[in-house]
Amino acid sequence: MSTLKVNSIQNATGTTAVTLDASGNATFAGTVVSNSSMGMRNRIINGDMRIAQRGTSAISTDAGGAHNYFVDRWCSGNSQASKFTGQQSTVAPTGFSNSLLITSTSSYTVGSGEQFIVTQIIEGFNWYDLGWGTANAKTVTLSFWVRSSLTGTFGGCMQNDNGTRQYPFSYSIPTANTWTNISITIPGDTSGTWVGSSNAASTAVIFSMGAGSTISGTAGAWTSSYHISTTGATSVVGTNGATWYLTGVQLEVGSTATPFERRLYSTELALCQRYFWTNPNTYRYTKMRESDRLRGCTICLPVPMRATPTMTKISDPSGITWTWQLASVTSVYGDGTAPSDGYTDYCGVMQASAEL
Repeated sequence: MSTLKVNSIQNATGTTAVTLDASGNATFAGTVVSNSSMGMRNRIINGDMRIAQRGTSAISTDAGGAHNYFVDRWCSGNSQASKFTGQQSTVAPTGFSNSLLITSTSSYTVGSGEQFIVTQIIEGFNWYDLGWGTANAKTVTLSFWVRSSLTGTFGGCMQNDNGTRQYPFSYSIPTANTWTNISITIPGDTSGTWVGSSNAASTAVIFSMGAGSTISGTAGAWTSSYHISTTGATSVVGTNGATWYLTGVQLEVGSTATPFERRLYSTELALCQRYFWTNPNTYRYTKMRESDRLRGCTICLPVPMRATPTMTKISDPSGITWTWQLASVTSVYGDGTAPSDGYTDYCGVMQASAEL
């Protein structure tokens, strides 16, 4: 057996048809094919912002570590509440139908230790094979489409779950209100503690909407200092009414950005429903002991959730007060007391959350 080592292959006319990079990725007539896999390359879920189970209305941000979700899997993490809103938008570059729109609602001067971020947190089961925290840590490439009413250098970072390892990165938006495609290669971190093969939070991809001086640093290197952005980056929350859009986010193994992985809508929805689910229609309950006004309701979840979910009642035409007996990651049971005797057969709209 012999090995052929080449950088490119040409056709009979001398035109290069295939090129190979150092990571083993092949480019065929301008289309890059990753050596990591032909499918499920993207470690980001809902990177094209198509799934918005919570709705499309603008959602204001919370503070103090609370996560408000704008579209599925994308949330905030802010030092002060109500400095920007987030929502699904139909403004998108060619080839995409949706984006995440962030709108600043004030002209805020960010304090030295304050942060305003948009982030996706990645589960350990979806990250452990990269070997971060070991000598075999794999390089990844983050790519995305971004647009803003502001121009300049913007910042973000990759971060482990306990915030002891950060890789600040920067990117440029040279023209206002114009989509720009960004690609950032990030060497795997050989240090620090990274959650392994579990359903716990492992890694976060963070985009900064504003970061204070003490939590901003130099782009392009791993650090144990809590730096979630780069020094001097543009602050979106610093300009009232400023807009910032994001879509086509892909995080993949290797040093080359490949075309955005387009998964079936049903596949993407199921991936999102591992973390959050809301029933689109009202659910019927089984009537129990009418004279005591007791009711029961079992909900079978569409996919196994990351963990036993927290249940929230959004609406209930019957007016029943529910107490949820959480059974498992696949189904939950609730019992409740009706405001009056008599037959009604709805338990209303419910939400199940197992977010990281």
